[in-house]
Amino acid sequence: MATICYRELRRRYELDGPQATVRHLGEAIQAGHLRPEDFSLRELAEALVPDGRDWVRNLNPRSDTVLRESTEAVDATAFLQVTGQIVYSKILESYRSEAFVLSRLVPTIPTRLDGERIPGVGRLGDVAAPIHPGMPYPHVGLSEDYVETPATTKHGLIVPITREAIFFDRTGLVLRRAAEVGQILGLSKEKRISDTVIGAVNTYRWNGQSFNTYYHAEDQGPWVNALAGNELVDWTSVDKAENLFAEMVDPTTGEPILVDATTVVVTPAYRQAARRIFFGHELSVQTAAGAIVTGNLLRTYRVYESRLLYRRIIASGVPADQARSWWFLGDFGKAFAYMENWPITVTQSPPGSEAEFTQDILVRFKASERGAPAVLDPRYVVRCTA
Repeated sequence: MATICYRELRRRYELDGPQATVRHLGEAIQAGHLRPEDFSLRELAEALVPDGRDWVRNLNPRSDTVLRESTEAVDATAFLQVTGQIVYSKILESYRSEAFVLSRLVPTIPTRLDGERIPGVGRLGDVAAPIHPGMPYPHVGLSEDYVETPATTKHGLIVPITREAIFFDRTGLVLRRAAEVGQILGLSKEKRISDTVIGAVNTYRWNGQSFNTYYHAEDQGPWVNALAGNELVDWTSVDKAENLFAEMVDPTTGEPILVDATTVVVTPAYRQAARRIFFGHELSVQTAAGAIVTGNLLRTYRVYESRLLYRRIIASGVPADQARSWWFLGDFGKAFAYMENWPITVTQSPPGSEAEFTQDILVRFKASERGAPAVLDPRYVVRCTA
């Protein structure tokens, strides 16, 4: 645990100003030099509030009259700004939990719109014919297509700090609440992305027409990226999934889509099978002449295990014994995106609010984010089941 010099923190606040101090504090926490748990709300208040010891002493629940008189003149700006950075850091830490696998795999696209139309210039296919002297170059993009993303939704929670939390120095309790807020918001985002990735929620809308994310061969859909009866057993299972990409073509030109399948996501039941298949140094291939041992070319894949994905498959109505066998392969960065109006943001309530008088809540920190997962092109991911 790092030792905080609160007097030095106060001096830096006065010399560098609030913005620089809070920024440096956030950078130190992000770099791991400091942790939110290293701070004490009571000691922060005593150091950063003018006459801080008296102010904290007057927070005693028995001192209602003194508190009411003193809070009118006290300037707690420095204390609240530094505390806000600590709370924000704890929320962000939980929001970015390693357990939220798909939130890290799916890229974020900033947007100012509540659902938007993403244009894509239609390709002309293989028209790279020889150009004779004096003749014009052919143009690319004579036809236009577009993908419509779903409407975004806002999610948020509030972390209150009461006068008792400061007076009795319940820093740990406040940070636990902040961690819970970050975890809840991060979990909500991960669940929504998971539902989109597994196909429980179908949001793909191309050129004004809605499609499912996944189609089996028997569905007679516009593409085939769902493969039943393909349990993850060995390299042949991967080979079957990769062969589906060979049949993927651009809907406009009919030319093959060049898919760089780089990632595999499995449920916990297939953790060991995935390690054996993708991380082994050698592969054994059976031929008519016998077994041939080769280098494992599958080691280029990145493999992720997601317990939350498994639970969302069950929540979609799939029995648990069947949900265990689901696994996904492809380029998640091209298939999906999270359309984000704003990232996780923490705002502070103004001083002297009604909650301070009626609930002894001196300050509240509101964490919120707004966005929605979207399917950009489902042809870049294959879903396999047993």
